[in-house]
Amino acid sequence: MFKRLLTPSLKRSFFLFGPRATGKSTLLRKLLPASDAIWIDLLDPETEAALARSPSQLTAMLKKEHDFKRPRKWVVIDEVQKIPELLSIAQQFIQRKEFLFALTGSSARKLKRGGANLLGGRASWFELSSLTHLELERSFDLDEVLRWGTLPEVFELDASEKVRMLRAYGTLYLKEEVVAEQLVRKVQPFRSFLELVALQNSQIVNYAKFARDCHVDITTIQGYFEILADTLIGFELPPFDRSIRKRQRRNPKFFLFDTGVARALAGTLEQPLVSRTQASGRAFEQFVITEFRRLILAFEKDWRMSYLTTRDGAEIDLVIDAGPERWAIEIKSSEDIDLVEVRKFETLAGDLADARLLFISRCPRAQKHGRVECLPWESAFQEVFQLGNPS
Repeated sequence: MFKRLLTPSLKRSFFLFGPRATGKSTLLRKLLPASDAIWIDLLDPETEAALARSPSQLTAMLKKEHDFKRPRKWVVIDEVQKIPELLSIAQQFIQRKEFLFALTGSSARKLKRGGANLLGGRASWFELSSLTHLELERSFDLDEVLRWGTLPEVFELDASEKVRMLRAYGTLYLKEEVVAEQLVRKVQPFRSFLELVALQNSQIVNYAKFARDCHVDITTIQGYFEILADTLIGFELPPFDRSIRKRQRRNPKFFLFDTGVARALAGTLEQPLVSRTQASGRAFEQFVITEFRRLILAFEKDWRMSYLTTRDGAEIDLVIDAGPERWAIEIKSSEDIDLVEVRKFETLAGDLADARLLFISRCPRAQKHGRVECLPWESAFQEVFQLGNPS
């Protein structure tokens, strides 16, 4: 089992959200073993059915526990979004300081959009994504990660089983998160949409083109993207602009949360990633950007990520506003530094006089050209997050 960087404080209640199979329950079982916590698993059909019929059964269960001489202090409710009514009961126990709650979920949609009780600030909010290169340590292999992603189960399987597992992941997502929760009226357009998202992963979203290709209207497509974000299967990278109003007029990029899941949804799992190809370059860019997001979440940084596009359509892959510091980042999968690309990047970032310019690649040697720091990808993460020298 890999040691996770995210360490929720056990001094107050918290939500722990994340995509399916990212290790939420595993992390909590390490933090809160059965001897310290009452576990309520809403993925268990009998438990879900009983509490859905009568949420007040939770009250009776916890009052009984509270009468013990040594009651357990914590209550874990796994997949709490399945019965949002339980949150009002949880709040009562929190207010009376009788229990602390750890509430997990693979979707925040029903809670955020259904007017659920989010405990009025009485619970912290965390998100756990797939494994980072820091958590994997010696198990990390970049080429393998670009192909298969970093869901924990991937590292227990051989290649053929990885293909089966990742294909099943997409099917399970449709069945459990979309169909079971009745998030869409018709499944087939959404199924087509998922494949298109995977094929156009990391690109600027063209809502009109998605609508034409899926034979639905633009409003439906925008709703589909909201579903992906709310169920944590992907996230938007908004355009950079100092003006919030201008930022909102431009379309975001969209990234699926894991390279392996993206390839599974695109139907390309069995195709090798050949170096110096567009597919390899896009996979490396997805890895770097999702890795930045994973580490920002794990280290609980209040940073903002965006991308920058100029009037003539040129782009800077990533801009990170990290408190008082700003990073402009260009990502290339090549193993050699192309000085033409470096100078082009420096020119594009000319308006960001307050930013540090970082050119990330697979080149093993650090270099400095003008304002641009060219770093191997591992060193770039060390530098941005101030992690010290790699061991």
